Amino acid sequence: MSKQNSLPNKKGRSKVIWLVPLSFVALLAILYQGLSNDPRELPSALVGKPLPEFALKTLAGQEMSQQNIVGPALLNVWATWCPTCREEHEYLNTLKAEGVVIYGLNYKDDLTAAKQWLVDLGTPYQFTLADADGQVGIDLGVYGAPETFLINARGEILLRHAGEMNETVWSEKFEPIYKQLDEVET
Repeated sequence: MSKQNSLPNKKGRSKVIWLVPLSFVALLAILYQGLSNDPRELPSALVGKPLPEFALKTLAGQEMSQQNIVGPALLNVWATWCPTCREEHEYLNTLKAEGVVIYGLNYKDDLTAAKQWLVDLGTPYQFTLADADGQVGIDLGVYGAPETFLINARGEILLRHAGEMNETVWSEKFEPIYKQLDEVET
């Protein structure tokens, strides 16, 4: 077999020549798209949908369901093992003092430690659900604690934030929608 017969024909070489720059441009487009995304913004398939159904006890031992979460309100997922939850807790108490309705979901935690946490740090929550096995968290699509959901009066999830709830997150992301809901629904 001669060398000339083993080389791709002219048509085949032109395809290869175009394939390399096109692949490079496609890779650049994918990288650019990735750089423009905020890694703290985790999409939620539940936005616009009702809270998943559940039946859990509160830390006080009362049986509750998703129907007991009355919006407009925040649902805050927290745990005593979560250092960021401790950082955000004081701000949640501030929001409560300003009249924001907040419910807690204690996620995969020791219930005795959770109760003591609220005694020591104060409770910003109307009530706190005990999600010891994490099933409700899974149903909500929780990646970890803390996460906060904005719930409307129909029990639908309007917004989700993974990470610390603080003044910036509240004022830029949640407050405009919460206030609008509060005005419409009161």
